Amino acid sequence: MKALLIKEISSFFNSITGYLVISVFLTINGLFLWVIPGNMNVIFGGYSTLESLFYMAPWVYLFLVPAITMRLFSEEKKAGTIELLLTRPIHLFEIVLAKYLAGLVLVTLSLLPTLVYFYTVYQMGNPIGNIDMGATWGSYLGLVLLAAVYVAIGVFSSSLTSNQIVAFITGTLLCFLFYYGFESLTLLPSISESSSFFTLLGIDAHYNSMSRGVIDSRDLVYFFSVIALFLFSTKMVIEIKR
Repeated sequence: MKALLIKEISSFFNSITGYLVISVFLTINGLFLWVIPGNMNVIFGGYSTLESLFYMAPWVYLFLVPAITMRLFSEEKKAGTIELLLTRPIHLFEIVLAKYLAGLVLVTLSLLPTLVYFYTVYQMGNPIGNIDMGATWGSYLGLVLLAAVYVAIGVFSSSLTSNQIVAFITGTLLCFLFYYGFESLTLLPSISESSSFFTLLGIDAHYNSMSRGVIDSRDLVYFFSVIALFLFSTKMVIEIKR
């Protein structure tokens, strides 16, 4: 499993994919936080906070993560190497887990440079360090878990087809459903009585809870449960097709 994980991570950085993902993520967020005037601009906002980053990042990852994961199984199927991979002396779930962790490592690496944003905002505070540390670190943890769910969804979508474009579209739609789709359903009059149930099915409610600096075990259970659901679903899809 370790060899496969290293191979997948290396494949990201042996091509332009890894560098492009990190560059796009930092560029989009950097423009909105520091360059483009508006409510999201930290300088124009007048407050030492990274709320704009934590609002923008889930939407950027919504498209970026499926673009990362769309090739993980689709490329193997298209090239015909999936059969060779499955004959290796490694458990099927370990294959799924290795590909999942490779995608998660890349997404996490794209997030690490934003600590420079945190340091800058920390220094801009009046007095220096006048920033809600609990909410900031809670938001970072929530964003990592949100990205982890997106990667699990992307890996599952990639296992469904040999077409990377189809995998990308499927992954994006599923990520949108889990991030904002369930909450949107609560606006329908026919299910307004069950609004709290549908809200809790979505990522946004749990992500916002952690963004307030409250690390609730229910939120952690939700994130890990959704990740496990999609990873085991990926394993099932590959077993059925095999």
